[in-house]
Amino acid sequence: MAELTVAATLADRGLDVTFTIAAGEVLAVLGANGAGKSTTAAVITGLLAADTAMVRVGNRTLTDTAAGVCVPTHDRRIGVLLQDPLLFPHMSVLGNVMFGARRHTDRSSARVGAQRWLTEVGADGLADRKPAELSGGQAQRVALARALAAEPEVLILDEPLSGLDVAGAAASRAVLRRVLTADSRAALLITHDLIDVLTLADRVLVLETGKVAECGAVSAVLAAPRSAFAARIAGVNLLRGVLIAPGALRVDADLLWHGTDLLWHGTGVADLVVGQQVVAVFDPAAVAVYREHPHGSPRNSVRVRVGSLEVNGAVVRVRAEAHADGTAGLAADVTPDAVAELGLQPGEQVWFTVKAQAVGVHAADGHT
Repeated sequence: MAELTVAATLADRGLDVTFTIAAGEVLAVLGANGAGKSTTAAVITGLLAADTAMVRVGNRTLTDTAAGVCVPTHDRRIGVLLQDPLLFPHMSVLGNVMFGARRHTDRSSARVGAQRWLTEVGADGLADRKPAELSGGQAQRVALARALAAEPEVLILDEPLSGLDVAGAAASRAVLRRVLTADSRAALLITHDLIDVLTLADRVLVLETGKVAECGAVSAVLAAPRSAFAARIAGVNLLRGVLIAPGALRVDADLLWHGTDLLWHGTGVADLVVGQQVVAVFDPAAVAVYREHPHGSPRNSVRVRVGSLEVNGAVVRVRAEAHADGTAGLAADVTPDAVAELGLQPGEQVWFTVKAQAVGVHAADGHT
C-alpha cells in the first residue's frame, strides 16, 4: 500500500486543497455542508474534473492536469463506501461482493476473496441473502466487503454510518476500526460525527469554503481548534481576532477578549506576536449567564441574544444566535435551575461572561 497525495483547485466551487494521507492512516475530513468535502472526494476518484489537479497513490499518477493524465475511475483502485450501500438488489450478498473482486481476478478466485472479506467484516452468515433481507448495518458491512474485495489502495468513506441507528452505527464502527487497523491502505473519512473521528481517525482536516482551515492530529485539533467547525464539533467556543497584547485579542471594533497564551495540555507557550491572527478557545461550562451586566472578576463579557436551548442530560446548553457570517454563536452550559431562575427563552438578551484564566489563546493557523 502507498500514501495518497492530493493537490487540486476548482474555481467554480471555490476548491483549493493540498494534503497527503500516509499508508495505513485514516484522515477525517470535516466541514459544514458545501465546504468541499464531497467535491474533494469526487476529484480523487476521477468523477469530477478539476481546473488543476495532481492525485498520486505512491508512484502511480491518477490525475495530472498539467501532463494531461487522467486515469479512468474504474482503474484507479480507489474503494468508496457511501451512506447508501448501493447493493445490487437482484444479486445475493456473495454475488455483490464477488462483483467487486471480479474486476481483478477470475470467478473462482473472486469467490474465495469474497468469502474471506465477508468473514472479515462479520457477514459470512449472510452470503445467501438478498439485500432486501438485510438490516441497515448488515448492508453496510456487505458494502464494505465489496469495496475491499476490489483490493483498493485507497478507501474513501463518505458518511457511511450516518443512515444507521445507534446500535447499527456502533457495530459497523467496530468493524471499520478493525479493518482499517489491520490494513495499510490510506483512508479518507468524511463525517459530521465526533464519535467517528475519535474512534477511527488518526488526523483531522477541516475544510471551510473549499480551503484547508486546519489539519493535525485528532487530539491536537479537538483540544485547541483553529476553525469554527472544529470548535463546534469539539463542543467548545471559539472567537477569532488580532493579538493586541499578551493574552488579549481584538475580536471586532466593540469586543476585546482576554485569555492566556498557554497552549492547552501542557504543550508550552505559544509563539505569538502582536498583530498576529489568533483564536480564543473556551469551554461552554466556563461561561456564566446573567440578565444584567455583571460586576466582579470576569474580564470577558459580551451581550448576546439567546438562539436556542439544548438539553443534554443534567445540563442545558444556551446557544447564542448565529453570527452574521452564519457561524455558530457562543454557548454556555448551565443547570436547568439556572434556566428557570433567569427565565431564559430564545430571543431574550443576556450577558455571557468568562474568566480570562479559562480562555486559551493561540495562533489562528497551524496546518500540519
